[in-house]
Amino acid sequence: MTAPAFRPCIVIPIYDHGSTIRALAAALSSHGLPIYIVDDGSQEATRAELERVARDFPLVRLHRFAQNSGKGTAMKHALRWARADGMSHALQIDADGQHNAGDVPRFLARAAAHPEAMIVGDPQFDATAPRARLYGRRLTNFWVCIETLSMAVKDSQCGFRLYPLATTCALIERAALPRRYSFDIAIVVRLAWQGTPVENLPTKVTYPPGGLSHFDMLADNARITYLHTMLVFGMLLRLPLLLSRRLASRARA
Repeated sequence: MTAPAFRPCIVIPIYDHGSTIRALAAALSSHGLPIYIVDDGSQEATRAELERVARDFPLVRLHRFAQNSGKGTAMKHALRWARADGMSHALQIDADGQHNAGDVPRFLARAAAHPEAMIVGDPQFDATAPRARLYGRRLTNFWVCIETLSMAVKDSQCGFRLYPLATTCALIERAALPRRYSFDIAIVVRLAWQGTPVENLPTKVTYPPGGLSHFDMLADNARITYLHTMLVFGMLLRLPLLLSRRLASRARA
């Protein structure tokens, strides 16, 4: 049986990062892949810049939401859109300039070698990373280890990751996934639950001076806490399956 064609693309959810999107689009265009940008209800300055970017870079496809609906909603639209266009894999990268676009070939090479896997960025932070954010990530990653009964996912919040679209879009259609920032965590855990392999790829992450973050320390941390509560209960419901999968994996090792 012939393996499906490897047709990767890039997806970018964006909300008011008009100051960084042109440089990112220029860097990504060098890789020759379709670039799906979903504008999550940005203000006028970013909307105008996105129009110029879509005009100046032929690989860019642009969709705009009239109102801000959340990163999860933007990502679900982008992934469905890419899948409908015949793409097999989608490489997500955040629009804020934190990620190293030069690592795109490394993600693609790993995905080509492991087309069934989700390739998750394992962020290597420099001194610019806020300490409070690092502590929060460590706590979330601890809970993800419990929720998946494994240490397969090194970082569940990195916005630089590559999805196998067939399995990911099937999950999106049947599961209730968060519509905001916690989407990144939930989809990693749920893909792991359904048996999607996870590959971790080290990648440098820098917080640019004066960078714009939409992470709300109070509201988003409350949403993440609620999400982990639900995921722990979900893990308990799936405990026999997850344990049997772990035992089978050890037997093969």
